Amino acid sequence: MPERLVELVAADPGLVHRGRFVTGTVRLDVGDVAHYVDIAAGRVVGVRRGPLVMPTTRLVLRAPREEWEAFWQPRPLPGHHDVMALLRRRVLQVEGDLHLFMANLRYFKDVLEKLRPTVAGKGGAA
Repeated sequence: MPERLVELVAADPGLVHRGRFVTGTVRLDVGDVAHYVDIAAGRVVGVRRGPLVMPTTRLVLRAPREEWEAFWQPRPLPGHHDVMALLRRRVLQVEGDLHLFMANLRYFKDVLEKLRPTVAGKGGAA
């Protein structure tokens, strides 16, 4: 599912602009499956499915598959509705460059929310 981020993020120029200072690879672990999201100046330029040999990442976002599936619902329940809610519940682990994550928190939240099905014109995935 994260493979769709390339077109979903590219379709939102405001989001790309918001992430203009984000460049590097972010590893998104959905359960046991690692996805390497390559970002260049806010634009998602590729998503590679792991495992990879000796990958370099600036940031790792890791949560069980069930938590991501609940997060990516059209109208997620409280506790699943936001990245910070996942962190607060201690089901999401963030490792690596925490400054990158916190300085661009809104960008990362919006990118991850793009994978939610569209509800009344909001969201990205259909």
